[in-house]
Amino acid sequence: MPRLKRPEQKGSTGPGGLLTGLIQQVLQGTLESEMTGHLGYEPHAPEGRGSGNNRNGHYPKTVRTEVGDVDLPVPRDRNGSFDPVTVPKGSRRLEGLDQVIISLYGKGMTTGDIRAHLAEIYGQSVSKDTISRITDQIVEDMVAWQNRPLDSVYPVILMDALNVKIRDQTVTNRPIHAVMGINLEGERDIVGLWVAPTSGEGAKFWLSVLTELRNRGVQDALIVCCDGLKGLPDAIGATWPQAAVQLCVVHQRTRLYPPK
Repeated sequence: MPRLKRPEQKGSTGPGGLLTGLIQQVLQGTLESEMTGHLGYEPHAPEGRGSGNNRNGHYPKTVRTEVGDVDLPVPRDRNGSFDPVTVPKGSRRLEGLDQVIISLYGKGMTTGDIRAHLAEIYGQSVSKDTISRITDQIVEDMVAWQNRPLDSVYPVILMDALNVKIRDQTVTNRPIHAVMGINLEGERDIVGLWVAPTSGEGAKFWLSVLTELRNRGVQDALIVCCDGLKGLPDAIGATWPQAAVQLCVVHQRTRLYPPK
């Protein structure tokens, strides 16, 4: 086996974070869909000829989110009348929107759930047709990301959770489980996100998550670092029998020095 290179100093959040790339992808897609709704025709469509307004390239903008800065090419129209709702003019910080986007990428969210989240974000500021167009745009990208093939072996797999607000009749905090893989080149990648079931997590849930990873190509892992959730170590042993299960440093300390 090739020698494992030192992992890049890149986390899931912060500058260049792995989750910021997902947020950038969704924001870009929603901005382009907003422009289509504003102009009334798709890019390069013949309806745009002689319409009196058309696309006029992009301008760069950096917005700050809770998981890091996101660089965006914002579309503009020739008349200068496009006023985006996703990233408003003059706005440099997006409060809470990054959590919504992360939850949308989690397996377990239906298209109806995604449309309801977007409708809450936009309110009456955009039409239902625009919301449906945005949903179709981002769902296609999300499904492709969720099902992309993975490496056959990851020397290290890290499992963690983020608490985000999810609308399910009411808005509640739900864990989004993130699985990060470090490949033989020392590169980190978020291989998947899963919304924790309302019934709680157990061996069945974790076995379904790890079976999905195996079906996407992950045949083995050397070390799986996790927080010892109920049923998780057993599911790891059933999926990758030779993998070493290691409790993360934070939870090791918690066990050694429990809170008083």
